[in-house]
Amino acid sequence: MEVAAAVLAAALLFGQASLAPPAAEQRFEDRDDGRQQAERDLQGGIAFTKRGDFEKAIPLFLAARGRVAEQFALEFNLALCYVGTRQFPQAIRILSETGGGQHTVNVKNLLAQALVGNHQQEAALKALQEAADISPKNEKLYVLVSQACLDEGLYDLGLRVLDVGMRNLPDSARLHFQRGLFHSQLDDAEAADREFELVQKLAPNSDIAYIAAAEQAFRSGQVQDVIHIAREGIRAGCTHYLLLTMLGEALLRAGATPATPVEFHEAQEVLEKAVADRPGYSSAHIGLGRIYLALDRIPDAVTQLELSRRLDPLNRAVYSPLAAAYRRAGQSDKAREALAALAELNRQEAARIGSAEGGHAGYTGGAPPRQETPTH
Repeated sequence: MEVAAAVLAAALLFGQASLAPPAAEQRFEDRDDGRQQAERDLQGGIAFTKRGDFEKAIPLFLAARGRVAEQFALEFNLALCYVGTRQFPQAIRILSETGGGQHTVNVKNLLAQALVGNHQQEAALKALQEAADISPKNEKLYVLVSQACLDEGLYDLGLRVLDVGMRNLPDSARLHFQRGLFHSQLDDAEAADREFELVQKLAPNSDIAYIAAAEQAFRSGQVQDVIHIAREGIRAGCTHYLLLTMLGEALLRAGATPATPVEFHEAQEVLEKAVADRPGYSSAHIGLGRIYLALDRIPDAVTQLELSRRLDPLNRAVYSPLAAAYRRAGQSDKAREALAALAELNRQEAARIGSAEGGHAGYTGGAPPRQETPTH
C-alpha cells in the first residue's frame, strides 16, 4: 500500500488545528467598513481552512492582512494553507518571521512540516527538536512531522523524527504505528509487523489497534481479513474515518459492484461517512469517486476525484479513475492530462527509487488507501 497523507489541516492539515481569534474580540460596531470586512474575511478564511479548502481561504487571508486585530491568527492560518497547497517557501517565510508566544510549539511544528515539504531536512529536524524541547510529550508533534516525511519519501528523516519522539514517549501506540508505516515503505515487512503488533498490545480494542490490524492484512493482500477486522472494529464502536475508508476500499477490491448490492451499498455508506467525517482525506474521496463511477454518477465522480487530486496531488491512485471519469464526461483532453500527470509521477518515483539503496515502489491505479496516522 502506498503511504502518505495528512496535509489535512483543521479539517485535515496533518490534524493541525487552525487558530481562531477569541469570540469576545469579534466586535465590529466601532470599526469602519474596511476593518469590518477584514474581520469577516478572516473568519471566512478560518471557516474554509477548517474544511480543508485552503485554496479558497488564501485570498481571504491576503485581503485581510494587516487590517485585523488578531494578526497572529491570520498569519498562522495563511501559512497553514500554504502548506496545505504545497506552497512551502511562502509558508516558511511567514513562519520564520512569526513570533509564536504561547503558540511557539504550533509554529515550530508547522515550520518543520513546511521545511520537510521543501526538502530542507536538517532545518526541519532542528525545528522539530526546538518544538520537542518546549513540549517533549507532545505526541502529535512527532506524528505530524514524521507524516510529512512519509509524504515526501524522506524515510531516513522520518525515522530520525520518530527517534526523538520515542525517547520521550516510548510507549506511544501512534508513534509505533507510524514507525510501522516507515518500515513497510522500506520493504522491511518483519519490522513493520512487529510495530503493528505492538500497537495492538499497547492500545487494545482502540481505533488505532483495529487500524493497525487492518493495515497488516492489507499489506499482506488478505482483503477478506481487512473486511472482517474493519467490520469488527465498527461494531465495537470504532468508526474512525481511516477504518471506514479501509473497509470501503477492501469491499471494492473484493469485487463489490452494483450487481452485489449488499456489499456495494455498505462500501458506499462507509465511504460517504468517511468523507463527511474527514473531508480532507484524499483516499476516501478516491474510493467514493470509484463508487459513483460504477453508479454512472459521472459529475459526482469527477467532483470527488478532482477534490482528491487537489488535496493530495502526489497520490498516484487518483489519476486512473479520474481519467476514466473525464473520458465518460466527454472531456478527453482532461483525461489525457490526468494520464500524463500519472506517467510523470511514476517517472519521478522510479527515479527516486533508483537513486536509493532500496525502497518501496508503492501502488498505482486501484491502490488501497494512502495511510495517515490517527491523531485523535
